[in-house]
Amino acid sequence: MTLISSWMNGTSTMMDFLEEPLPGVGTYEDFNTIDWVREKSRDRDRHREITSRSKESTWALIHSVSDAFSGWLLMLLIGLLAGSLAGLIDISAHWMTDLKEGVCLAGFWFNHEHCCWKSNTTFTDRDKCPEWKSWSQLILGHGEGAFAYILNYFMYVVWALLFSLLAVLLVKGFAPYACGSGIPEIKTILSGFIIRGYLGKWTLIIKTITLVLAVSSGLSLGKEGPLVHVACCCGNILCHLFTKYRKNEAKRREVLSAAAAAGVSVAFGAPIGGVLFSLEEVSYYFPLKTLWRSFFAALVAAFTLRSINPFGNSRLVLFYVEFHMPWHLLELVPFILLGIFGGLWGAFFIRSNIAWCRRRKTTKLGKYPVLEVFVVTAITALLAFPNEYTRMSTSELISELFNDCGILDSSKLCEYVNDFNSTKGDDLPDRAAGPGVYTAMWQLALALIMKVFITIFTFGMKVPSGLFIPSMAVGAIAGRLLGVAMEQLAYYHHDWAIFSGWCSQGADCITPGLYAMVGAAACLGGVTRMTVSLVVIMFELTGGLEYIVPLMAAAMTSKWVADAIGREGIYDAHIRLNGYPFLEAKEEFSHKTLAMDVMRPRRNDPPLTVITQDSMTVEDVESIINETTYSGYPVVVSRESQRLVGFVLRRDLIISIENARKKQDGIVSTSVIYFTDHSPPLPPSSPSMLKLRSILDLSPFTVTDQTPMEIVVDIFRKLGLRQCLVTHNGKLLGIITKKDVLKHIAQLANQDPDSILFN
Repeated sequence: MTLISSWMNGTSTMMDFLEEPLPGVGTYEDFNTIDWVREKSRDRDRHREITSRSKESTWALIHSVSDAFSGWLLMLLIGLLAGSLAGLIDISAHWMTDLKEGVCLAGFWFNHEHCCWKSNTTFTDRDKCPEWKSWSQLILGHGEGAFAYILNYFMYVVWALLFSLLAVLLVKGFAPYACGSGIPEIKTILSGFIIRGYLGKWTLIIKTITLVLAVSSGLSLGKEGPLVHVACCCGNILCHLFTKYRKNEAKRREVLSAAAAAGVSVAFGAPIGGVLFSLEEVSYYFPLKTLWRSFFAALVAAFTLRSINPFGNSRLVLFYVEFHMPWHLLELVPFILLGIFGGLWGAFFIRSNIAWCRRRKTTKLGKYPVLEVFVVTAITALLAFPNEYTRMSTSELISELFNDCGILDSSKLCEYVNDFNSTKGDDLPDRAAGPGVYTAMWQLALALIMKVFITIFTFGMKVPSGLFIPSMAVGAIAGRLLGVAMEQLAYYHHDWAIFSGWCSQGADCITPGLYAMVGAAACLGGVTRMTVSLVVIMFELTGGLEYIVPLMAAAMTSKWVADAIGREGIYDAHIRLNGYPFLEAKEEFSHKTLAMDVMRPRRNDPPLTVITQDSMTVEDVESIINETTYSGYPVVVSRESQRLVGFVLRRDLIISIENARKKQDGIVSTSVIYFTDHSPPLPPSSPSMLKLRSILDLSPFTVTDQTPMEIVVDIFRKLGLRQCLVTHNGKLLGIITKKDVLKHIAQLANQDPDSILFN
């Protein structure tokens, strides 16, 4: 907008250059934190304007109604898109996982299970249908013998390497942000941090493709965490269809919270657990309306996934269980032991993985991500193939471990010494373990050792990698081993005091599958420190409502044990490792420091950089911008008085001055910048003035220098501030940024304050 100036009787009449907002003003630079207070204030102003206009005309009323329902429409679109992509990922991953072992002659696009649907084979031989051929059968004409085994082994490793290398090359070449889980970054973004491109269309496309490849390669990773990232990408992209979400970062983060819930919903088939996960683990701002919209998006996503892939493992109950006997109170002891194991495993994994990731960042290892993926995939494939419990997909393994053995089960885990005299339907009594069970036990023990260590090196590589399913697999294996041990102990020693009264000879007392389920919850809780959302997810995963108490006992125990060793969950640890400015809302600040101890400038530092309200030229302001890297500057009445007027953002200043130079006549380096309502009269020969009051924040948050840091930290957490100005007797003393607060907390915790890289 062009400034209209006229000099009449020695006075100047001037219109504000920014009466109409310029493109870019009010937006944020990459790797900066949003101003939650300003964003919420903008949204309230926008809503008041729409409400007042709705009374003026029918069209304005329709616009008001459409604006109110746009949030629900957006949730519907997110649920549909996230569910559709999850179905595509699930179907593709199942097919490509089975491709490592063979191919379907009836149609190469069928996976093993779908290939055998129309086969006339018996139930026990349902996986050996003639339509499905292993690579040795296809190439050699037979599947028996040492050479056939070696050929199948070779093809398994080759396919695994091909899938993983393709995944890492796509990530490296097209979308570097598509690697990893994505949850630490999403948690940081939801707290108000800006990472341009992290939720963009290229990241979505590459993450969807490479997630299929990474899961199919057989690496010790899951697709559940990355699906949260995929869903948030969907939410961010769809936000651009609606003005109120496109132009407001705080409103967009409400949508991303709902998208995260939809991501967990399609990952586990757990809509309620998805909402609780978003609320408990990732969201920073979660109003009540977001709760209901999140639940709606999660339901739509889950039903969309079910309609696309109704017969796969991603149906609404992922690992359906039907245990025939209730648990006994005395079994809480082994359940708590599983909780202790889960806590110890979680603490061990976090420390080991963070140490490995830090080594990856500080050594030459980080410069060769393709080589790292190649080596880890080769080791994983070579170790996995000989053991049927590591060769199968992790989801299939967990499903088998959760299973309660029935009469028709042909798994080695169910090869007991049969005694069907006391059998009632599918309710089998505790029996002596047969050779198949003992073989399965040592195979599972080897699988446990492998997964415990290989997951440490896998999580954090430059491919999409989730941690939910690998952690659950570790716990499920440990739980099944303990469950079988308890079952055999009860069978051979049913007369012991701990079993007498509830476990008589020939009774079905111990359910090993239940122990696997509790162990899975314990290990997942130990790594992520989830509690309520974890129990609800496990309930929705299995359909086992009556087992909430054992699950809660194990989850709480694992959290307590892991917290006693280290307070951070895996996602918080990776946030700190990457130096993101995340201020944890759950941690208490109990130190007796004051605002003056944290503010800048410190003693012996140069004075605080400020801008005066009516005495600095364009050249002066541009010089300050070029000489400093601050995100914003306090505006004062004068350098002598240091009385605070407001706060102006660096980005807004740069954009406003550049546009004024292009569009406003008479703006030169000597033009005076005014942040006041009224400008003084200027002589006719003076250059035009530049009035920028509209970009000035007239109500910045201030505290006195004697304010306890406990209160300051609470203000930053609850209001989502970027910075807070410090005054003394009304005069500006200094500034405290979010980065300063995080550095202060790190210093008090004996951590490296320079690890906080961004503001």
